[in-house]
Amino acid sequence: MTAAPASLADYRAALTAPGAAVPVLASAVGRFPIAMLSLATLLYIQQVSGSFAVAGLVSAGTMIGVAAGSVTQGRLMDRLGPTRPLLVIIALFVVAVGALVAAVETAQPVPVLVLLATSTGLVHPALEGASRSLWSELVPPGRVRSAALNYEAISLETFFILGPATAAFLVTAPWPGLGLAVAASAMTLGATGFALSGPARRTAPAPTTGRTSMLGAIARPGMRTVALAALGFGLVVGSVEVGVPAVTAAAGSPALGGVLLSAWSVTSVLAGVLYGMRPWPRPLHLRMPVLLGGFGVLVAAMALSGPTGSLAVLLVTMLVAGALITPQVTGHSLAVDVTAPPGTATEAFGWVITAATLGIAAGQSTAGVVVEAYGPAAAFLTGGLAGVVLAAVLWLRRATLMADPVGQPAVAA
Repeated sequence: MTAAPASLADYRAALTAPGAAVPVLASAVGRFPIAMLSLATLLYIQQVSGSFAVAGLVSAGTMIGVAAGSVTQGRLMDRLGPTRPLLVIIALFVVAVGALVAAVETAQPVPVLVLLATSTGLVHPALEGASRSLWSELVPPGRVRSAALNYEAISLETFFILGPATAAFLVTAPWPGLGLAVAASAMTLGATGFALSGPARRTAPAPTTGRTSMLGAIARPGMRTVALAALGFGLVVGSVEVGVPAVTAAAGSPALGGVLLSAWSVTSVLAGVLYGMRPWPRPLHLRMPVLLGGFGVLVAAMALSGPTGSLAVLLVTMLVAGALITPQVTGHSLAVDVTAPPGTATEAFGWVITAATLGIAAGQSTAGVVVEAYGPAAAFLTGGLAGVVLAAVLWLRRATLMADPVGQPAVAA
């Protein structure tokens, strides 16, 4: 498959498509706290308990819940349409967040907090997958849909810049749980607006096609390739999220860690718009391994900052590497469009989110161990190597990302 480049006119056509205004706005409100929720939870619990270890365990529970819940929610939305499942999930989410806050305020044991945080993640509304899959109902395949999916990736990167900064600011309020409350409220409001929007309510359940695999969308070889790409992306990103603060701490400027991570997100947003206009390589089955491999090499190059933490070298390499973030996220969405079995788009996006989330968690935990043992540079080398290895696997599986003349993915192992 060769993905069509998108112009600014295509972005405008997508965002002004009939019926798009309400779900686009509601989705933006609901997705804004996606990078804010886990951090707000971590900071809230750390302020109350005084322990980063406890806060980290609880935050990890949230991520595990999100990873587990995305696929199940996506499958329900494909079978029933997005409105009914989302409204039920939103109600459960409100209850779960309320229970977590009550447990924190009453100083419940750590296992209880972890269990409630995991439950909160499980019913975290899977708005990312629902929002992406709705574009197949709003715009036809081609340049405009490519622009729409690129918008999804760019807006998500923007939220990853603004969300953590908002959480860090709100934790200084008289009640440290304000950030969690704001994040949950925005997510509830946005997801409800999306679920009740006209296009979402008009989305018919996917027709059943007889016997289907218990594995659902991931049974398709091409979807497994996309999930591997998302896993590799997450592994590399997770290593950077640990390695960068370690470098800035070694350089005596720990506060710069968040600034540098925001800087590479800004680069990602800007590069995402430009790359969408002139993607390279054009064929998607070549683009996926090339982008992941390049990302891994550039992140490994961050090790040049050295054990003493040269912030200038780190900044330059981060800005270059950041340019490959949004193109990969967009590529994942375009590949789902090609490889997902009919009627499984939302579930398929859920698999991508799950793979990326697990990759980030694994990348962070591995990087934490190697930083303690060998220093910050080892985190970048480990994450970069993981990206290159998985890029090689993607290259070997690239045929599974190719579509035949009628748009079906090629069959390969």
